[in-house]
Amino acid sequence: MQATASPVLRDIVLIGGGHSHVGVLHRFAMNPLPGVRLTVICTDTETPYSGMLPGYIAGHYRFDEVHIDLRRLAEFAGARYYRDEVIGIDRASRQVLCRQRPPVVYDVLSINIGSTPQLAQVAGACEHAVPVKPIRRFNERWLALLARVCQHPGATTIAVVGAGAGGVELTLAMQYRLRHELLARGRHPDELRFHLFSASSQILPTHNARVRRAFASVLLERGVIVHLDAKVTQLSAGSLQTEAGEVLAADEIIWVTQAGGAAWLRETGLALDDKGFIRIHATLQSETDPLIFAAGDCAAMIDHPLEKAGVFAVRMAKPLAENLRRTLLRQPLLSYRPQQSWLALVSTGDPHAIASRGSFYARGDLLWRWKDWIDRRFMRKFTELNPLPMAGPRLLEEIPLDEDERIQAISVSAMRCGGCGAKVGASVLARALARIQPLERNDVLIGLQAPDDAAVVRVPSGKAIVQTVDFFRAFIDDPWLLGQIAANHALGDIFAMGAEAQTATAIATVPPGLASKVEDTVFQMLAGAVSVLNEAGCALVGGHTGEGQELGLGFAINGLVDETLANVMRKSGMRPGDVLLLTKPIGTGTLLAAHARLQVAGRWIDAALDSMLVSNRPAIPCLIAHGATACTDLTGFGLFGHLLEMCRASGVDVELALAAVPVLDAAVDTISAGIFSSLQPANIRLSRALQQPDALRKDPRYPLLFDPQTAGGLLVSIPAESADACLAALHGLGYLKAARIGRVLASVDGREPIRLLA
Repeated sequence: MQATASPVLRDIVLIGGGHSHVGVLHRFAMNPLPGVRLTVICTDTETPYSGMLPGYIAGHYRFDEVHIDLRRLAEFAGARYYRDEVIGIDRASRQVLCRQRPPVVYDVLSINIGSTPQLAQVAGACEHAVPVKPIRRFNERWLALLARVCQHPGATTIAVVGAGAGGVELTLAMQYRLRHELLARGRHPDELRFHLFSASSQILPTHNARVRRAFASVLLERGVIVHLDAKVTQLSAGSLQTEAGEVLAADEIIWVTQAGGAAWLRETGLALDDKGFIRIHATLQSETDPLIFAAGDCAAMIDHPLEKAGVFAVRMAKPLAENLRRTLLRQPLLSYRPQQSWLALVSTGDPHAIASRGSFYARGDLLWRWKDWIDRRFMRKFTELNPLPMAGPRLLEEIPLDEDERIQAISVSAMRCGGCGAKVGASVLARALARIQPLERNDVLIGLQAPDDAAVVRVPSGKAIVQTVDFFRAFIDDPWLLGQIAANHALGDIFAMGAEAQTATAIATVPPGLASKVEDTVFQMLAGAVSVLNEAGCALVGGHTGEGQELGLGFAINGLVDETLANVMRKSGMRPGDVLLLTKPIGTGTLLAAHARLQVAGRWIDAALDSMLVSNRPAIPCLIAHGATACTDLTGFGLFGHLLEMCRASGVDVELALAAVPVLDAAVDTISAGIFSSLQPANIRLSRALQQPDALRKDPRYPLLFDPQTAGGLLVSIPAESADACLAALHGLGYLKAARIGRVLASVDGREPIRLLA
């Protein structure tokens, strides 16, 4: 994540990762507006480019060639990326409501979420059709369909409902790919039968007659049966029926028609058209609310009705970015004037395309190559990214502020005090704390419910206190997610000893900004943390929050164990003959370092974050029940450093099987590219305690032994006779990558206690 170069004064929130919003992110990356923070909220990290999607389906492009990495693009733009589903907007309080996380505040909002199939309007369509829209989710549906067809013995009938440009292009692309897949499997391609249904008397109704005739000829030549004036009115398992009563048996039914606006838009109070799309002016502002913009397929221009085509979403990006900026600067807005006609290059499945613009028509392989060049050039803007230098400071007067905000802005822009002068203001902190609901425990006598100079906590009779503390600077620009991971990370030490978490005190640094912005950041961060602490039965009882250039969070945790130390797991308990288990994969250090350099795909960061969110708590009863003899959680010293601590404390040697160590996806690639965490060199110095053949040092997985982990898994020794049962139980608890990685041996001389095996 990027350090804040200027105090946060305003928030632009982008809902969705459509073509317009990726353009907005790129433009703000090239020309940021100091004091303005961007946040993009989307359910999917990778958003497909519609112009290349038929080529991907036909097999001409790889997945990564046709998808834009939103997490990586947001990092490039200095924007926050929130992976979540939007379910509503509270316009009165200017908040975006999300499925999983707390509401996200905005000053200006933009919506670019595409369209949604209106399957409920046709009986049986929800249950029996495969919708193409929303386009961002199509890949998983297409891969599933591809697998079903390839595995289906004998003939397969596929019906495509919708004969516009999208339906025709999709039909030909699917047919081209599937025929080649069947040929590769030694099956006859004529096993495939395609039917295309049009509710009107023609295909491609928005294109000229020559284009329609050309595609009709291609469809006929390819054996696609076209049904005209055939509005589909009902679907059932394995068949569809038209308004005229025609019934077709079909193995797969693809739905490429009757798209409308997302259902949650109806609850926003925004003016919508008859299909549920947001009505917008030429400025791209909602007809209802000037602080809400919309672009792409989810928008309906009042004065210029537009076809749902990606070309408009792409071209809306420039005026949208400019008008979001101008709204905050209180400047006159620009009008978007869509072209009367546009060039469409529609592919025919094979490397061939047909051009259509108004009455113009052309076709050929050369047009496909031209389309390919145009599409690849467009994608390079969003894939060939390099970190940008921080922009220099600008005058605060660029963002108009009211009097109270101006006073705050002058204050936060002045030289900041140290000591207690760096604390977050009492009223800001109080408001943020009032919005969270930490767990209440009977043994907390004085806590956040009645705050005092310090918390007072009872130690139950027969119990001893376990204490630990952890803190780190943020590695992602999502304070809610950071709060969850930081709490999970801090709790790891408590769980590793077999203790019950009792209380937590927080310590946080927050970048300066207007009071409302700081309050929201503190709230988001603590709300995320409390969701994890509460789940662990741990009460947040206090803490300290101060200003800092970067977001940071940590916790001091108190835990409880039986004072006899029964069931306490320590590093020093390993015994010869034990088996080593690791509950979670490693690789977070190199992946996060690669993310900061824009050198790893966002989906691998998503997977790493998901791993960090997996709590070690459920594993503890399982480990104790199977007789675990020693345990520690993996954090900054990496697998090797923590294993070395256990060996020395236990007075044993260990054989470690390098190939058995579970690794996060792409971690081998990033570390092989020389992308290391800043702590890696210090960890590698411990390798003098390692015995290994020289050949293993060249193994691409070898450096990962020294990779520092955030919220890593548990490293545990288990009696050999219990290891298989314990591992199976861990898999059943959701630790799907838990693995047996080595065994404990009697010590030879203690100088090189770890022996590495291939």
